[in-house]
Amino acid sequence: MFRFFENLVDPYVAYEEKDAPPRRLFPFLMDYARPFRAVFVLAVLLKMVVATFEVGLVWYVGRLVDFLAEGAPQEVMRNHVGELLLAALAVLILRPIVGGLDVALLHNTILPNFGTLIRWRSHRHVLRQPVGWFENDFAGRIANRIMQTPPAAGDAVFQTFDAVAFAISTLIGSAAILFDADPRLTVPLLIWIALYLVLLRWTVRRVGPASTAASDARSAVTGRVVDSYTNIHSVKMFAHHDLEVAYAREAIETARQTFQTEMRLITLMDIALTLLNGALIVSVTGLSLWLWTQGDATVGLVAAATALVLRLNNMTYWIMWATSNLVQALGVVAEGMETIAQPVGLVDLPAAAPLELREGAIAIKGVSHHYGRGSGGLDHIDLNVRPGEKIGLVGRSGSGKSTLVKLLLRFYDPEAGTIEIDGQDIGRVTQDSLRRAIGMVQQDSSLLHRTVRENILYGRPDASEAEVIDAARRAEAHDFIVDLADARGRRGYDAQVGERGVKLSGGQRQRVAIARVILKNAPILVLDEATSALDSEVEAAIQETLYGVMEGKTVIAIAHRLSTIARMDRIVVLDDGKIAESGSHAELLERGGLYARFWERQSGGFIGTEEAAE
Repeated sequence: MFRFFENLVDPYVAYEEKDAPPRRLFPFLMDYARPFRAVFVLAVLLKMVVATFEVGLVWYVGRLVDFLAEGAPQEVMRNHVGELLLAALAVLILRPIVGGLDVALLHNTILPNFGTLIRWRSHRHVLRQPVGWFENDFAGRIANRIMQTPPAAGDAVFQTFDAVAFAISTLIGSAAILFDADPRLTVPLLIWIALYLVLLRWTVRRVGPASTAASDARSAVTGRVVDSYTNIHSVKMFAHHDLEVAYAREAIETARQTFQTEMRLITLMDIALTLLNGALIVSVTGLSLWLWTQGDATVGLVAAATALVLRLNNMTYWIMWATSNLVQALGVVAEGMETIAQPVGLVDLPAAAPLELREGAIAIKGVSHHYGRGSGGLDHIDLNVRPGEKIGLVGRSGSGKSTLVKLLLRFYDPEAGTIEIDGQDIGRVTQDSLRRAIGMVQQDSSLLHRTVRENILYGRPDASEAEVIDAARRAEAHDFIVDLADARGRRGYDAQVGERGVKLSGGQRQRVAIARVILKNAPILVLDEATSALDSEVEAAIQETLYGVMEGKTVIAIAHRLSTIARMDRIVVLDDGKIAESGSHAELLERGGLYARFWERQSGGFIGTEEAAE
């Protein structure tokens, strides 16, 4: 039975991805709710039937009181035994069946699958965002919103069906019963409903913003705490425990104050609701008693009317809390939308085709990129890299080397100019096909919090175990990998490397990253200080390996240690976003320009990047 309800909706059903999801709350939720439409309609109908049963029971109590007063007990039972048996069967069989279906739809179909669908699609959408989008936010805050939004959306749906639909059905049923008994009894109920809606509107309009503010404050706490944990080495190294505690306390105190504001509103709402419900109980019960004294109402009616308002009294607290929870949940969803509903900032063109790599020629034509600041980055760069040519990029920090690589990988689109590979504008091909054609080793290669094997296989997931080990050997990594062991006793290639590879040394991480790129075997190779984290002996061995890997590939290598690129076919010197010099190592030394001065200033093979090369 459980499987039937759990599988009514597939949260991973195929759907049309949108580069720009709806930015308003209701369309946002409706977009995710499409696979649940039929289930939602059925849930509403079942909730109405459940509410009708509950109101009907109260009505039947009044009828029961009336026919018990008809005469002697034996006569009453003889006249109504069939009716009583039918009522008992309805309560014992029909009511549990309807209630069970209602609960199963909510708890087994909607709640688990609706949140899963939102989390799955939100994660897919966020992963499509460009690198720059992630650089402008905390990873912890993004993850927090991915985790908080789905259960909040599920809670909003649950409250809508479990409370709102039930309340509306109950109020309509109660009004119908009172009107049928005596229309005058509906007057205090209608006045109460109007005042209750006013109180509800007052609460929602104030609790909504207060809930959003509280949710924002909680996210800020999460962001600060995660920031401290992520950078725990720096915290310990600089002995800034107290500074981090104070930094977190500031956000925690703000969260407390915003939550206090929210709770003040809830308290005021509760007091007002108690006064309002007291007026309903007194007015309806008093009016029904007066009608009884006038001979216009039976004892059963007085009992039913009193039971109804007492039920409404209890229900209104639940409804008000449920409505407040609904508004709070919608506030969390609205906050999450600030992240997960943002349009994808860098997308493939509708007619984008896969990159057709033939030779690996790269043409950079008039490229400028300043990250929207008007300065820094690159300024009108023209550079042609022939198929199979090895280019070394050098320059002081901030000269534009990394920007050039990011544009080549299309982490950003250039503000001006184009980059072509084999005559194809990379802005007009699919991003995935472009990046599959490029292998890159960065200066600080962070690893995934997975096993060594999984990290190496990231280069080519369908590679065999023998290919993985061969790549590790060529990267001088196999010998230390076989000696690895994690806290759970997993060894060798099965050992987990920790978050960002923290359980490995810098050199070990770099060698695993190099093995990953060796396994990928892409026709274009980008090296960004690929051996900077290695000691001299290992670096020498890796350098020879990398030169072997470079054979037949187009290579762009960034280096501060000039000895690592001296054997390149050509060295390009960047300065202030422009190409200052270009030529072989020998030609540039002979020219006596900027590169020659860098070479002279080397200490251990590094450029004096912070010094003026005048």
